[in-house]
Amino acid sequence: QVQLVESGGGLVQAGGSLRLSCAASGNIFRINDMGWYRQAPGKPRDEVALITSGGSTNYADSVKGRFTISRDNAKNTLYLQMNSLKPEDTAVYYCNAEVMSPTYYRMNYWGKGTLVTVSS
Repeated sequence: QVQLVESGGGLVQAGGSLRLSCAASGNIFRINDMGWYRQAPGKPRDEVALITSGGSTNYADSVKGRFTISRDNAKNTLYLQMNSLKPEDTAVYYCNAEVMSPTYYRMNYWGKGTLVTVSS
């Protein structure tokens, strides 16, 4: 079993910054693609940013130039640096990872989320 635990959410004023972290633990041989998703009240869960095991990244248009995704493979940790935050960034942010077990079984995991609230 694998656990993903997000941290770093909170309340920030518009224009401010936050850094989210997601620590993976458990039965891990290798972590492949990782990503951040977010869900605002009454809206579907949307992709924010993705990063491959090799470090290639992809961002939603709404966050390009403001958010930076990164990972530390040695620590099995994913990060999201969020700058120039806007009220519309308010959402629960979820970590996602495709994990390969020592028996080469692949499975997709989600964290429980961390709330980011941006006040105007």
